[in-house]
Amino acid sequence: MTGGQQEEEPTPRWDFFISYTGVDRGWAEWVAWQLEAAGLRVLIQAWDFIPGSNWAVRMQQGVSQADRTIALLSEAYLTSIYGQAEWQAAQAADPLGFASRLVPIRITDCPRPGLLGQIVSFDLFDVPAATAAARLLEQVRILRAGRAKPPAAPVFPGLADTPGSTTVLTSPPRTPGGRQSVPPRAPGQLARGTPVRRAVLHHGSQLSRALGAPGIRAVMWSPNDRLLAAGSDDSTVTVWDVANPVNTCLPPAAWTAR
Repeated sequence: MTGGQQEEEPTPRWDFFISYTGVDRGWAEWVAWQLEAAGLRVLIQAWDFIPGSNWAVRMQQGVSQADRTIALLSEAYLTSIYGQAEWQAAQAADPLGFASRLVPIRITDCPRPGLLGQIVSFDLFDVPAATAAARLLEQVRILRAGRAKPPAAPVFPGLADTPGSTTVLTSPPRTPGGRQSVPPRAPGQLARGTPVRRAVLHHGSQLSRALGAPGIRAVMWSPNDRLLAAGSDDSTVTVWDVANPVNTCLPPAAWTAR
């Protein structure tokens, strides 16, 4: 009591309200357990609508006071009047989906009719429990972060490195005194100027010096990556067999460029 007036109780808040139909109670309780085990606050009818509580009021609280509503989609849910009212109320509170207030999760291979088909969802059915739990928590992490950026750098989608390949040094570093410093080679590393399968290409003159051939203007790999062809200013093409660049480097083949 303060000043003769009763203090109002704080409005309860939940991270998720789970909307489901009775036949899917097992799924609803499993999802609620995974979320609460991860430290999230969940409102679920099976646990929170206890004797003496007002069912309609609690349902309204779930839709309006939870940050997000999870709709567990199944054939039975799609025909439920109460289920439809709950997911539509969540969608109406966030019609453009910027806050992701409605989170559809399919627990059976059912359609997503009408507006449900326009909202990104994910599936938990037909996978083992561990996979489903990991998928659920990963999607929740994405929801809370607001984007799906992976925790590790993506794999480079271009040409993959091969074991033992060496980068050609086109411009050795200089010491503070101004002299070029050539780092020691590791065992098996190729000497500077040896043709290899991978190279850092900057511009024509540096590339020419790196490969030991003057005036190179263009290079091309064969489809199987075994041959490297370099076109020079003197209208010749030099070809190397790079499958074993140390022992099988071929002498230049003076082919007229056409």
